[in-house]
Amino acid sequence: MYTFSNKLRMGAIILMVVGLLGIVYGFLSAPGTPEEAMEIIAASSHEDHGAETHVVKHEEAVTAHHGEEAHEVHATGHDKEHAHHVFSQLQNKPWAALYVAAFFFMMISLGTLAFYAINRAAQAGWSPVLFRVMEGITAYLLPGAVLMIVIWVVANLGDHHLFIWTNKEVVDSDHLLQGKSSYLNMTAFIIRAVVYIGGWVAYRQISRKFSIAQDTAEDDSYFKKNFRASAIFLVFFLVTESMMSWDWIMSVEPHWFSTLFGWYVFASMFVSGITMIAIVTLYLKSKGYLEYVNDSHIHDLGKFMFGISIFWTYLWFSQFMLYWYSNIPEEVGYFVQRIRDYQLPFFGMIALNFLFPLLILMNSDFKRKSWFIIMTGCIILFGHYLDIYNMIMPSTVGDQWFIGIPEIASILFFLGLFILVVFTALTKVPLLAKRNPFIEESKHFHY
Repeated sequence: MYTFSNKLRMGAIILMVVGLLGIVYGFLSAPGTPEEAMEIIAASSHEDHGAETHVVKHEEAVTAHHGEEAHEVHATGHDKEHAHHVFSQLQNKPWAALYVAAFFFMMISLGTLAFYAINRAAQAGWSPVLFRVMEGITAYLLPGAVLMIVIWVVANLGDHHLFIWTNKEVVDSDHLLQGKSSYLNMTAFIIRAVVYIGGWVAYRQISRKFSIAQDTAEDDSYFKKNFRASAIFLVFFLVTESMMSWDWIMSVEPHWFSTLFGWYVFASMFVSGITMIAIVTLYLKSKGYLEYVNDSHIHDLGKFMFGISIFWTYLWFSQFMLYWYSNIPEEVGYFVQRIRDYQLPFFGMIALNFLFPLLILMNSDFKRKSWFIIMTGCIILFGHYLDIYNMIMPSTVGDQWFIGIPEIASILFFLGLFILVVFTALTKVPLLAKRNPFIEESKHFHY
């Protein structure tokens, strides 16, 4: 049985406390009025290169065509509109930072659940020694998903709109959003979320129950039940994962859509889940647990990290190339904004999620080294955090972005919670699924 060390537990609690303090600071430091928002912008170097230059050029154009009097009236109206827009963006920033981190850790758990179900349905012989690690990571799915619902509801109670379609004034003036209102409304949104989460968590609980029961069973009946449950779940997952990506991410920018988006988000969560399995496995191995896990198991996890990273790149480029080549304004604007205003996280994300795994994980020998997998895994996870960051931030905070205290604090809080939930779950049952029909094959797996 695994014992959750006091040192690790205390570390997780400290991360949560520090993260919570930073989150509170992020909300308290958000501007309370449009005037405060403009003061914050004026104090930054971005003012010199962004808003001020835009206002000056706009003033010059208006003056040339309409005279000084018209210019003053128009400039005043523009300044107020710009101040209110910046105010909304800066008020959204702590909410968006919280949402990005919440979704990121939830998707790690969901990606792990998908990998677990695939191995169950495929009756894979190499992976049963890792099943309890996967089950431990998926324990975070329920609390992580519930926290996301809380964020949606609380944010929607005030004047903050992570999802622009929750703003009635905007919807009333937008024919496209009015046409989507039967689907994009908070009631339907929450109902769908409950269905998604309920199905995922139900499978996790049922599969976990069968897995534990199989340890003391006299036959393979629970193993067969788990196989059937996993096959059914994968069908449910393929549908709900795509719908989840439309609801929880793509609807942040409801004027844009991609038919490939569900697969793209799946690739990101899948490789993140596999990477977390490798990291947790190697941590437990370093503490003297998982005696039957060998370098061949680690090598296979490394191969999946490499392969799915390439798959993610294929999907990213397929989506990007087609939109960029067609150059339809309402479609390509999604990428124009990110390339223009988010150059560092946008191109950094591509480098970390494609070039780094390609150049580093291609070497077969490196994939057997524990320190190397952990280092590479941490970098890959950060790259996919940036991927989610690029999906959410441009539509919620515009060009008023920077990775500061709210972003870092949100990561620390959810990381601490993730560690606390996952490693507590690992203490509940033995780390070896000893009556699995393929357990001996898994114990002696060598590649």
